[in-house]
Amino acid sequence: MTRRYDCADTTDRATGLREAASAVKRGELVVLPTDTVYGIGADAFDKEAVGDLLEAKGRGRNMPSPVLVGSPNTLHGIVTDFSEQAWELVDAFWPGALTLVTKHQPSLRWDLGDTRGTVAVRMPLHPVAIELLTETGPMAVSSANLTGMPSPQDCDAAQGMLGDSVAVYLDAGPTPAAVPSSIVDVTGKVPVLLRAGALSAEELRKVVPDLEERR
Repeated sequence: MTRRYDCADTTDRATGLREAASAVKRGELVVLPTDTVYGIGADAFDKEAVGDLLEAKGRGRNMPSPVLVGSPNTLHGIVTDFSEQAWELVDAFWPGALTLVTKHQPSLRWDLGDTRGTVAVRMPLHPVAIELLTETGPMAVSSANLTGMPSPQDCDAAQGMLGDSVAVYLDAGPTPAAVPSSIVDVTGKVPVLLRAGALSAEELRKVVPDLEERR
């Protein structure tokens, strides 16, 4: 049974966050607000739940799910070979609209799709998302839309596309912007901008001057 909670109401928000965290721990899917668009999320370490997430979106394993974290400190347990430049980007732009593609710890028991040993990770600048992630730990989160459809800026649009495949919807009103996060690959010696989004190459170069752009 799908449940939806109004996060503008203090009591509803507290109940919704509790129910969403419980749903994630049971291997169910939730929809949550972020600072870019609404996301559909699952426990990053639950292979079946991540598979359900991809299926709900109509998305293949060739498009693996990114991971959201509630604190930069979480990176110490999930990534490896994280460069000084990568940490500088984290210090400058997290929480915020910057996704970093990095190598994940080989020992991690997760299956996000065909990642080839990497993970796309971000800490969103949204209080509801951070509160949920603090309770659940890392979550696989992708935009809460059907593949090929516009990414939703409000909970109605997300629920209209995903319906009963999601256990809990957290409605925090319209998101600040429909602009996606910028994606930077930090797996090599030089950071590479894979997708310009909310952060421009010029803004990123103020922190990492040798940033390259994918051609």
